[in-house]
Amino acid sequence: MTDQRTDVDGMSEAPVEPVSSPPPPRRSKRSPLAMTMARALRLGRTKVGLALVTVLVAVAAFGPLLAPESTTAFVGPPYQPPGEGAVMGTDFLGRDTLSRFLAGGRSVLILSLLATVLGLIAGVAIGLIAAYSRGSMDDVIMRSMDIVLAFPQIVFVLLLVSTIGPKLWLLVLTVAATHAPRVARLARGAALEVVERDFVKAAEVLGEPRWRILLSEILPNITSPLMVEASLRLTYSIGLVAAISFLGFGLQPPAADWGLMINENRVGLTVQPWPVALPTLAIALLTIGTNLIADGLARALIGVDRGTAEA
Repeated sequence: MTDQRTDVDGMSEAPVEPVSSPPPPRRSKRSPLAMTMARALRLGRTKVGLALVTVLVAVAAFGPLLAPESTTAFVGPPYQPPGEGAVMGTDFLGRDTLSRFLAGGRSVLILSLLATVLGLIAGVAIGLIAAYSRGSMDDVIMRSMDIVLAFPQIVFVLLLVSTIGPKLWLLVLTVAATHAPRVARLARGAALEVVERDFVKAAEVLGEPRWRILLSEILPNITSPLMVEASLRLTYSIGLVAAISFLGFGLQPPAADWGLMINENRVGLTVQPWPVALPTLAIALLTIGTNLIADGLARALIGVDRGTAEA
């Protein structure tokens, strides 16, 4: 309905249209994690990192099926240069370099993934408990984590592995133990702000169990920074597992492993470089790929936080 006004001379004025207010901005229903992933996938560095990781994971997963020879078969003299019998030459015992390379990435990836996942689970649990407990319990937990952080990662792993022996389960657990304090610090820092929000207080008033509050109220709100940290932890796991294998505390001969290949063939590097160059290049590209993904997620997280603050 339009409103008509009449002036003193009896003439009607033009109808006055009501002024409508602009609709409120529509807020996105997507979770912060989904927004972070969507922003990260639009970045070039994330795409490059995903491409590198995908190729190398495919090599590690399907490489043993494509290997032309057995990893333990002798196909020529030691340190034979690339030729018809061996596309990438032979190693220090005369085994096919390409076959051992294709079969050697699976162990590095599996051990690194297991160590990263276990470290994330332990670190997130410790960080959430510390942030929610507050007070003296928080101090005790985090100071204990500082003690573990005082040891360099590789020294801590070598100390335990050299004492007990080169066991794969021990390698995974020790690498995970070096990740847990760093993840715990991040999880605690991100959760400290969340535990003070109204929905957490409401859940406490309703009598929700502590574990349910941690898992359903606090954890979903800190997943974005945890994704960034997971990518970084995976990068460090790959380098650490490969370094331990290089030092002889991972898979034992005659198993095929990238780190072990570098150690076994380093003496003949100037004669036949491919047994060392292939695994070294693969490890380097894999860590670069995971690091690019972590960098893309971090940049996307900054954008999501700015967008949330502006909204």
